[in-house]
Amino acid sequence: MNCIVVDDDEMSRKAMKHLVSQVEFITLVGTCCSGAEALNVLNKNKIDLMLLDIEMPDMTGLELIKSLKVQPITILTTSRKEYALEAFECNVVDYLVKPILLDRFFKSVTKAKDIFENAQHIVGFSNEDYIFIKNSGVLVKINLKEILWIEALGDYMTINTIEKKYTIHSTMKMIESKLDPHKFIRVHRSSIISIDHITSIEDNVVILGKKLITVGAVYKENLMNRLNLL
Repeated sequence: MNCIVVDDDEMSRKAMKHLVSQVEFITLVGTCCSGAEALNVLNKNKIDLMLLDIEMPDMTGLELIKSLKVQPITILTTSRKEYALEAFECNVVDYLVKPILLDRFFKSVTKAKDIFENAQHIVGFSNEDYIFIKNSGVLVKINLKEILWIEALGDYMTINTIEKKYTIHSTMKMIESKLDPHKFIRVHRSSIISIDHITSIEDNVVILGKKLITVGAVYKENLMNRLNLL
């Protein structure tokens, strides 16, 4: 996996570079001291993984993520814990608090590696009942009625079905275009749910069986309008 480290602190960059050097499946493409420098590297290289600090003077890590059209798998690295909720709303894979120990770092990048290696591609659908994804060169058919919810991790999507889950390389906009809008609805920046599988709704939480999914404020009105309320 091609990786960049983005951190305005030189000692933190060195520490992260050392951690990366301990993991054989990561190739360090470069280190960046600012969001602007990171944008330049991201535009010129294929980057699979970004290890990103949050607090930087010119552009915060969260602002950098929001500015990207294509977001690599992202792990946030920071000395502050209070950004965790906002961070996960930006579809990051993990949130590491400095100082970062090797075993914790290895667990985090292994999770990123699993997402990267399991990534498949949506090919399309031929009617409203199913979609096809490409899995190891084989087209796999997924019945839409079996999809419970879909969640985003950067530009990777996890399709959770009744039987199993699939990780694909796609975007929310792309996957929404492949789904029947009468059966599926976006309820969060990083979540699409099957209306048919809703068990109940409590305040700002949709319950699908045992799964709890937060409803974003900007999506709640649309969700309530779509329900068949008495």
